[in-house]
Amino acid sequence: MREVTEFFTKKNILFKDFKEILPKELNSRKKIKIFVGTTTDLKYYAIFVIDSKSRFIKKSAEELIKFSNILSSFVGHNFKVKELLIKSPICSKAKEYLKDLKWSVRVDFK
Repeated sequence: MREVTEFFTKKNILFKDFKEILPKELNSRKKIKIFVGTTTDLKYYAIFVIDSKSRFIKKSAEELIKFSNILSSFVGHNFKVKELLIKSPICSKAKEYLKDLKWSVRVDFK
């Protein structure tokens, strides 16, 4: 959690409320980290952190969209900003697909 908050602090995004949601709470066995936060200017963030050895493809992006919808119903509201922080390689079609749906994809997350 600390590395995620530090990453956003470097981008001048400060959270007043920040917590981790376990995939188990959403009835999933995926190896993904999920964070929900509220910034000081009241924007709601859904942050998904993926670190896998295989390439992130369009099928994975479609599963992520479904997963974000489950998260929205679990938390009880839609998110203004949806972020994907990814450490593995990403397919250009998957990246374009997420950007068309107004997601922010950050591959520079280390």
